Order: sequence, then C-alpha cells, then structure tokens
Amino acid sequence: MERTRARATVFLMLFLGNPGNALEVPLDPKVLEGLPQPPTITHQSPKDFIIDPRENIVIHCDAKGKPHPSFSWTRNGTHFDIDQDPKVTMRPHSGTLVVDISGEKVESYEGVYQCTARNEHGTAVSNNIVIRQSRSPLWSKERNEPIIVQEGVSLVLQCRPPAGLPPPIIFWMNINFQRLPQSSRVSQALNGDLYFSNVLKEDSRNDYICYARFPHTQTIQQKQPITVTVLNLDAINETVAALYNETDFLSDGSAEERRPTFLIPSGSSSSKMVLRGQVLELECIAEGLPTPEVSWSKVSGEFPAQRTSFLHFQKTLRIVDVSEADAGEYRCTARNRLASVHHTIRVTVKAAPYWISTPRNLVLAPRERGNLICRASGTPKPTITWAMNGIPIENSPKDPSRKVEGDTIIFEEVQTGSSAVYQCHASNEYGYLLSNAFVNVLSETPRVLTPANKVYQVIRNSRALLDCSSFGSPIPKITWFKDSRSSTLDGDPYVLHENGTLEIHVAQALNSGKYTCVARNSLGISENHVYLEVKEPTRILKQPEYKVVQRNRNVVFECKVKHDPSLIPTMTWVKDNGELPDDERFVVDSDSLTITDVSENDAGTYTCIMVTTLDQDSASAELIVVEAAPTPAIVYEQPDPPTDLELTDQKPRSVQLTWIPGDEHNSAIHVFVIQYADSLHHHGHWHNLTLVPGFKTTAHLKLSPYVHYTFRVLALNAVGISKPSLPSRVYKTNPSAPDENPSGVNGFGTEHDNLVISWNPMSGHQANGPGLQYKVMWRQKDVDKEWTSVTVANVSKFMVSGTPTFTPYEVQVQAINDYGIGPEPAVVTGHSGEDLPMQAPDTVQVLVLNSSLAEVHWEPVPPKTVRGRLKGYKVYYWRERSLHKHNPHHVEQQVLTFSGNKSHGMLPGLQPYSLYLFNVRVFNGKGEGPASSNQQFETPEGVPGRPSFLRITNPNLDSLTLEWGPPYDRNGRLTGYTLKYQTVNISDVLGPVEELALPANETSVTLINLKYSTRYKFYFNAKTGQGAGPVVTEEAATIMDEAMAARQVDIATQGWFIGLMCAIALLILVLLIICFIQRNKGGKYPVKEKEDAHTDPEFQPMKEDDCTFGEYSDTEDHKPLKGSRTPSNGTVHRDNSDDSLVDYGGDGGDGQFNEDGSFIGQYSGKSSARDTAGGHESSEAPSPVNTSAMNSFV
Repeated sequence: MERTRARATVFLMLFLGNPGNALEVPLDPKVLEGLPQPPTITHQSPKDFIIDPRENIVIHCDAKGKPHPSFSWTRNGTHFDIDQDPKVTMRPHSGTLVVDISGEKVESYEGVYQCTARNEHGTAVSNNIVIRQSRSPLWSKERNEPIIVQEGVSLVLQCRPPAGLPPPIIFWMNINFQRLPQSSRVSQALNGDLYFSNVLKEDSRNDYICYARFPHTQTIQQKQPITVTVLNLDAINETVAALYNETDFLSDGSAEERRPTFLIPSGSSSSKMVLRGQVLELECIAEGLPTPEVSWSKVSGEFPAQRTSFLHFQKTLRIVDVSEADAGEYRCTARNRLASVHHTIRVTVKAAPYWISTPRNLVLAPRERGNLICRASGTPKPTITWAMNGIPIENSPKDPSRKVEGDTIIFEEVQTGSSAVYQCHASNEYGYLLSNAFVNVLSETPRVLTPANKVYQVIRNSRALLDCSSFGSPIPKITWFKDSRSSTLDGDPYVLHENGTLEIHVAQALNSGKYTCVARNSLGISENHVYLEVKEPTRILKQPEYKVVQRNRNVVFECKVKHDPSLIPTMTWVKDNGELPDDERFVVDSDSLTITDVSENDAGTYTCIMVTTLDQDSASAELIVVEAAPTPAIVYEQPDPPTDLELTDQKPRSVQLTWIPGDEHNSAIHVFVIQYADSLHHHGHWHNLTLVPGFKTTAHLKLSPYVHYTFRVLALNAVGISKPSLPSRVYKTNPSAPDENPSGVNGFGTEHDNLVISWNPMSGHQANGPGLQYKVMWRQKDVDKEWTSVTVANVSKFMVSGTPTFTPYEVQVQAINDYGIGPEPAVVTGHSGEDLPMQAPDTVQVLVLNSSLAEVHWEPVPPKTVRGRLKGYKVYYWRERSLHKHNPHHVEQQVLTFSGNKSHGMLPGLQPYSLYLFNVRVFNGKGEGPASSNQQFETPEGVPGRPSFLRITNPNLDSLTLEWGPPYDRNGRLTGYTLKYQTVNISDVLGPVEELALPANETSVTLINLKYSTRYKFYFNAKTGQGAGPVVTEEAATIMDEAMAARQVDIATQGWFIGLMCAIALLILVLLIICFIQRNKGGKYPVKEKEDAHTDPEFQPMKEDDCTFGEYSDTEDHKPLKGSRTPSNGTVHRDNSDDSLVDYGGDGGDGQFNEDGSFIGQYSGKSSARDTAGGHESSEAPSPVNTSAMNSFV
C-alpha cells in the first residue's frame, strides 16, 4: 500500500508478554505527540577511539526520547563537569562533546568516557569509550654499520620501527622510492624484518631502507640506509685483513648446499592464541641452499577454503573471521632437494563476548506481562549482569512485578509508572558488551492511522488489500464491515491479517463499496472508512496479425482494445522491444499502426501496449519484408497431414506409433498432436493423447485396458495446424480389474436421520472392463469396528437411513467389474444430517456505545444442543418507537449474522433517541434455533436531521421572510435553530456572515434592515443537546426600487464608450507597425558610428572582463549553436573553419567583419595586447613535483 511522505512511519518492534506478539509504535510526530518514551542511544563513538592530535576531539553521543533526554558524562569512572573546562562544549540537543585542543596537551584528555541520557522515564548509558591519541614517533638515531656476508648464507635485516598507535605499516624501498623486489628467497616478515634464505651477488647494495607509514596521521618515517656487500670466498680472503677492524664480519665457510632450517619460528613447535572474528596469521621463514619451498597443512582437518589465503610466497598462512572450528594444530614444512623440516603451531581460539540475542524494547499495557532476554556467548563463557537506569539492579528500588533469572528479566502485572531503561552487561577477560532496552508502560486508546476516506482501485480478479493501520495499548482488535455494516467480514472471500489489513483474494465488481474498520481495546474504539473500486481489466480484443509485405508497399497493424471507462488508457507501439523509428512513415492512430513505403529495415516484431494506471495488455506480430515482383514471395502455410500410420511393438498396455510427416510449406513443424478415439465407449469422439516434438516421427503410447483404440496425428507449425491424418487401424486392449476407485467421495445428510454417500461416477474408459459396480461401505466413527457395505450399479449416491443426528461416519467407495476389484479405497469422514438447534442463547446483554452503535453479548449455547455444524449466531433487532412524541411509530426488523462461535457482536447504524428490541438465535446448516427472550435498550440523543423544508417569502426592499419545518428525524429534543446569512454579489463573492439563534418553537422569521436589490445566501440547521445537524441552504434577493432601476444604464451599450475602445485599439496597431519598420531598416549599429567618429584603431580597446567591444556586445553571437558541445573548462576551441579568416585578418587572424560589412579588426587589438589581457591565465604551467613514487605507498 502506498504511504505519503508526510505519513511515512518507522516501526519499532516491541515484544509483549507472548513472544509471538509485538506492539508496533509508529514514530509519526502526530502519534508521538504526548506519547512518553524512555531514552534510547541512537549514535555513539566506537569503544576504542583513536584521535588525531592535530584535530579537535569529537566524542559522539545522541539519544531520543519523550521528553527529549538530558546528557551527562563520566571520565575514568567519575563525573566529568564540562562547565568547569572552557575547552569542552556540548552540542545543542545532543550529548556530543567537542574538545578544542588548540594550545592544549591532548594527553590530558585521554581516558575512559561514558555518556548518560536520562528523562523522567529512565536512563540509558553508552559504551565505555576509550580515548587515545594516535602517535607516530620518530625513528631513534642510530648508525648502521655496513654488512659483509658470504654468498649463499642467510641474512636478516632488522627494521625495528618505533612503536606507534596504531602500529605502522612496514615496507622496504631503495633511495629512489622503488620497492625492493621480493621472492621465495627474499621476503618481509610480519614484524617488518627482511629475510634472505640465502644471499646472492646481486643482493649487494647500499640503500636497503625500511619505511614505516602511520595510517592515522598519514606520515612516513624511514630508517637509516643499510649497506650490504655480498662476496664469494676468494674475495673475502683478499679483503678480510683490510676490513676486519672496521666492519662486522657475519659469516664464514663456503657457499655449499644446506638443509633447510627455520629462521622463524624457532624449535619444532610453538603456540598461538587468536580471538574469534579476528585474523589469524601464521608464518614460517626458512633458510637453506637451494632456497626451500614452504607448504602448509592442518593436522586435524581442512582449511576453510573461503577464508584462507597464503601470502609472502607461501610463507604466511592467513585465515580471516576466525571461528572456534579453526582451532587445532597447523604444520608448516620447508623443503629443498636435500631434506625437509617441519614446525607445528598449536592454535587456540578464545572469544570476547558476542551476542546471541540482545534485549528488545518492551511496550506494555498496565497489568500485562513480558520478558527481557539477554543472551551472549564467548570463551570463556561471559558473565551476565543487569542494571536499571544505569544502577546495578541489586541496588535498584525493589519492584514486585519484576524477577531476574540469570539472562532474563520477567515482568508480571506491570503497573503504570514502572517504565525504565535496563542495561545488560556481558563480559569476560577479553572484552565486554553493553545493550540498553527500555520497558515502557502505556495506556492508550485506539487510533486508526490509515488516512480517512482513502480510495483503493484494483483490477477485477486481482488481489485487493485494504489497510487499517492502528495503534493503541493494549493492542487494538480490528473488525471490518461493508456498506450497511450488517455483519463482520470474516471468512471467504475475506482474509483478515494480523496487522489489520483486509485482503480479498479475487476481487469482483460486487466487492466495490464502502468499508469500515473498527479498532477496539479495553479503553475505547476508533473507526475509519475506506472505499474499494473494482475496475474492468484492459484487454486487446483484436490483436495485430502476422504480415508478409513487399518492399515499397504499405502495411497496417490493427490493435483494438477494451478497457474500464473510468481509466485513462495510453496506447504505445514498439519495434523489437525498442522505440519506433523517428520516421514520418510510421503513423500511429488510436487503434492501428500504419507503415508506408515499407523497406527492409522495417522488418521485425511490432508490439502494441495498452497501459492504464492499474494494468496493461500487449500483443505482438511479425512483419516480414520481401522483394517486389518478379521474385515471388515465400509462401508460408500450415503443413500437410502426416501419412502412413503404423502400429508396432504391441503390448497389453502400450503400443508404438510411427508416421511420415507431410509437407512443411516453408515453416518447420513445431509439434505433432496424437489423438485417439474409443469405438467401444465413445464412438466418433476424438481425444488428445500426447504431444511429440516436431523432429520425431515415433511415439511410445501408454494405453488403458478395455479400449478399442484408433489413432490419428496432426502437425503444427508457426502458421497453423494441419488437417488430421487418416486413422490407424483399430487396436484393442484386454479387460482387467479397475486401476482406480471413484473420486469425489463425500458423506452428508439431507435429513436429521440419514447419511447420503455420493461419488463421481467412473467412465467406461476408467472401468477397465465390463460389469462396473460400486461397493459402498460405512461405519460410525470411533464406535463401529466393522464396515457395513452394499454393492450398487449405475448410480452415484446411496442413502443410509436411521442414523443418529449429526454423527461422524467413515465411508468408502470401491470399484468392481467382472475381472476383479479395484485398489483399497481411501477413507472419507462425513456426517449424518443436521437438525434445528434446541436451545436459545442465555445471559443476553447489551452495551450502548453511542447514539448509533451498540454491542450485544450472549452466552454461547452448549455444543450438544446445536445438533449440527455451528454456523454462527443471528441478532434480530428492530426500532420499536422513537422517544420523541412527534416522530412516527414504525417497526423495521433487521438481522445481523455473526459467523462462528462468537459471544458478542456490534449493532451499527442505529437511530438516535429510540427504543430498540432484539433477540439472539443460534443457527446451523439446517436452520435457526429458538430465539432468546426479547431485550430492549434506548439509544441516546444524536444530532438532528435536516429541516424538512426552508422557504423564503414576502421579498421587499429591505426585508425577507423565512419559513421552515422541523426535521423529520429529530433524534432528540430540539433546543433551537441557527440561521446564518451573507450577501452574494454578481461575481459570486460572499460578504460577511450574520448569525441568528432562533427558539425551537418558531417556524418563521422576518429579517429587516436588509439592502435593497441584493442577493442573500441563507444557511439553516436545527440543534439538539448533542450538537447541530446538517445545513440546508437557500438563496433569495430583495427587490429593487423602480425609480432607481430606471436610472441605471448599461455602460457597454453607450456609443461614446464604444468609440473610445476603437480609438485605443487603432493607436496600439500604429505603434506596432512603426516599431517593426524601425527594426528592419538596416541602420548603423552603435559600433559603426564609433568607427566613423574615431579612425584611430587603438582608440577602442577590448574590455578585459568579457572580451567584448567598448560599446558593442552582440550576445547572440556568443551563444553556442544548437547541438554544439562546449568543453567543461568553459572555453570554445577554434575549429578548422576559422583558417579562412586568417587570410583576411593578418598575422593573428584577429580581423573580423561585423553585420553591416565594416571591418572591425582594429577593435580586437594586437597579439601582444591579447597576451596582456589574458595575463590572468597561465601561459605555461609550472613543472609539477613528481610525487607519484611516494603516493603509491602512502
């Protein structure tokens, strides 16, 4: 259903005592006005809040509630008085803190903050927000000694970046900011160190630089460059004496092949703990020669394929979103051609608390019940504690309606004033969770939120949904009525949804009308009226037809449509699912499409689409364009019938049929239709048996016993279906016992002492043989064990007499023929006949709700006295008389039906101020039972009806007389009448309203001191103690003084006035002609006059601001042509056509001709002047600083 933006509502699901029920509180300002609500935190900063020390600190805390909550803060567990700190402010209507850190040390504001939002209905608290400033410290000063290593040995270059918050991102680059290449031999570890499994000669360089990027402040720090020199053994022997005293000599021995060993981790096993939901990273880096290859396996299972990846050339195993199933032993293996080595890492998974279910807000009515449930899990299992309004619940005021049982708070018989906000706190050694949930105790009368008098429109045979959105506490019960409100809408074809929406599965025209929804709880009722209009569907009566047209001919596609007359249709044509070509040859009329002078490009599929506001229909046809004569067009026809039908592979219940297809006539056969005739049971009647694809010519047919088959085949292509083939020879199947039993078995009663068993008779084709009979069996349910049976033939029902009234029976019907009996029949339960109910409803009472609505209550009758299937109750009621002596006495009996086992019903549409009598009767399928004793009730006064008449007599110069009659329906004691009147001038403008109160016993009044020759409009209604009734209106005028009428003359008929109007029109025409002549004389433009007066070409410079001439600016010439494109920078580049002007304009091509042919090049200035005027634009962009290398890593 549609909702207007002004009435858009957001629903908060609030649980009641029964977890299956929920109260929806619409957050519409019109509904929430005056509706109390405890605070709810809507926005808060993250628990771990790292701030930039260069920016102000903003700690968010927003909440909603009614009334709007106030806010306070704690810091490190104590009250934070923001009024004492001039650097701290709180945003209006919010709890968000803003700390101005200019001139302050950020460290002084680090700590643990918590926000509190409170109003008179409760207190909500935020998470603990830990404020820490980001840190990007400088690298400690150090001097890196050159490193000399022997070729083939392992090497580790340590990075050891300064500790930052958050930790920095590490990468290695050279002095030119190029990343150092990495491979399975050289890779970076998780701690940032650079590992060489073995070094090569080409690893020698003097610019190994470790960089640390701190993401929060976007700064980069770098370590001092490290120099590495790789020498072979001979080079080392020659230089060791010279270098020994000045360098670190890190290796000895020759570059011989080595078995793999792990550089990290050390030993044969290690352990690692990771938290659930985090990222698990395991690394194994090995050294050896040749370079070892690293592989991974899980000892006790498989890797989670969707969450696992291998990084750093298989040296790092990474598993994201870790779960408890990822715990276990992981083995990394380093292998080269000499050997392999293993390391086992035992991974344990712990878990900070996480929610299983958070407590949900509760809105309860007084004396209702409900639960707050808070369930969390973790490793180790978290501890659950409760608080109320921020105070531990054990320290909160005692409430007898509240009971805490571990992770659940149970509320019983809640009382008004017990609204509060509850906090659930789940914690273990790895973290904590905090959730707020309020309990709001409300007492609200029902309100229907659906707009009044809303009109719903649906198409016949479609689904209709009538909305009745409501709010109240307790939750209102919704009932629906239609038109006269004679009975509630319950049962087929109506479905009442839990949210109050009334659904009609298949809407028909008779469902149109006025519907009333009534929302009721223990505090009151509210009703609303909506209207349903069922429209006729849009249908295409004549569809466009397939066309084959010669080129250059015309073609017409027809599309005739039927639609509901109240809907506005729109006809659209499309070609190949796209728009029609923009071509005048395509002419669209109201019900046709005409294409003239057809070409090959017009071929395709054309679709007409008829759309209304509620539905649409479409139909398509193909257009084929062929060459004109002498080439004949391809003829497409329906196929010829198949021939040569043969029956082979004959079996008792199957046979194979083959045939030869006929001529396809240029259109491929899509399908073959196989039909049969049964000369034994239905001679001359053909029935469809099966369909066979067009590329097959053989079918295996399943047959039934005791049938004399004759087969024929038809072919179907895109044009149509062929004539039938000649019949095959007769194929007879042998009889057998029935394969099935009759369908539609039913048991019911026509009298109170019988049971009629009926079924659908079986056809001869279903009988499977001669001598078809039916074995009818019955027994009283849960009483008889043995079946009573009878065998009948040529009938479809059997009556069992002497049965008890409305008693359940089990019945069966089995087929029998001369060759045996059918399968075991299904058991169907039916009932014997019903009798009239024996007892009238007891304890009949009535509650008068208002002057036109009453509620009747009764005690349902005992089920045994119904003596049938209870259909419902009927309330007969009639107006005995009016309580006013002037109203006539009349009796009109009405009846309302309440389906099902109801105990109350509403009597709508009552006449106010009347005495009513009524009684209640129960009814079943047989009829009605006895009536209860007549009860009576009186309806209170209502507003009166319209006065019976209002006449205006005796018009004079300044007076009028009004006469009236009292209302036919007084609906109470009349207390008087109200007369309002006002003047109406010739333009229907209304004057001020005069009001006159008249006593109830008057029937006429004379109004004096009125204006002569003036029309008046009168509004007249009657009043009772309940208010004013509907208004009746009349208009009348006072008469005109004859002497004054003679002096009035119509000005429009005077000769002097007509002459004046003609003179004005002529003057306007002359002025228009003069203006037109002046505009087309072709005189000099202002710039030409300047040219004649000043011959110095330097005398008229261009304006520097808009590049136009001093006294001339033709704005039309500067507009771009229609369809042209202007670059996004606002400039228009000269295209090639400007080259011709250069030949006439000299060096720069600045010379131009104006509109009267005068040469205006002197006004454009020389090229040097143009350069000066364009000084604001850079003639050459400065060389940018190349920062691409750094940007790729920052």
